[in-house]
Amino acid sequence: MAEFIKIYEDKPSETSIKKVVDVLRNGGLVIYPTDTVYGLGCDITNTKALERIAKIKNIKLEKSNFSFICHDLSNLSDYVKQIDTATFKILKRALPGPYTFILPGNNDLPKEFRKKKTVGIRIPDNNIALEIVRMLGNPIVSTSIHDDDEVLEYSTDPELIFEKWQNKVDLVIDGGYGDNVGSTIIDLSGYEPIVVREGKGEIDIF
Repeated sequence: MAEFIKIYEDKPSETSIKKVVDVLRNGGLVIYPTDTVYGLGCDITNTKALERIAKIKNIKLEKSNFSFICHDLSNLSDYVKQIDTATFKILKRALPGPYTFILPGNNDLPKEFRKKKTVGIRIPDNNIALEIVRMLGNPIVSTSIHDDDEVLEYSTDPELIFEKWQNKVDLVIDGGYGDNVGSTIIDLSGYEPIVVREGKGEIDIF
């Protein structure tokens, strides 16, 4: 059964963040808050954990479209081909924020994702998520927590999320109520930015 811990976004406790990071380093799966919806994440460097998430989502790992949650733009060069100044300016303007940017992947991607031409990058405007990634030292691979409800697309109440997921994951963070609108997805892998999905992030900044 998963552990359920409360972390306050305005001042995340270092001890609590360390507990989350220890779970991730040991191959555990964590449900955590972002600036949009709650996410299910694992350490990008742990193959077994990646396979567990793919199994939960009922997809093949190499065909998955998981996002990489980064602490800041300095992580980009680890996974993304060199980007031009215009693209960098868009990222700098929008992040941290409720956006997922699709960018061309490079040859240093983890072997599970090496066949992918593009990757989705997120830097959420949420101190809990950012502190986890900062302390971990590398991105986490993430996917949104969807709800079975026909009206709500995403689960927003951490206690209900815990009830539903306690036997599938290792730790659930209560970071307060989540949003039920996903991130805005922008494809920056071509010549022009393309809005793939309009979500919480405003598109007029492009």
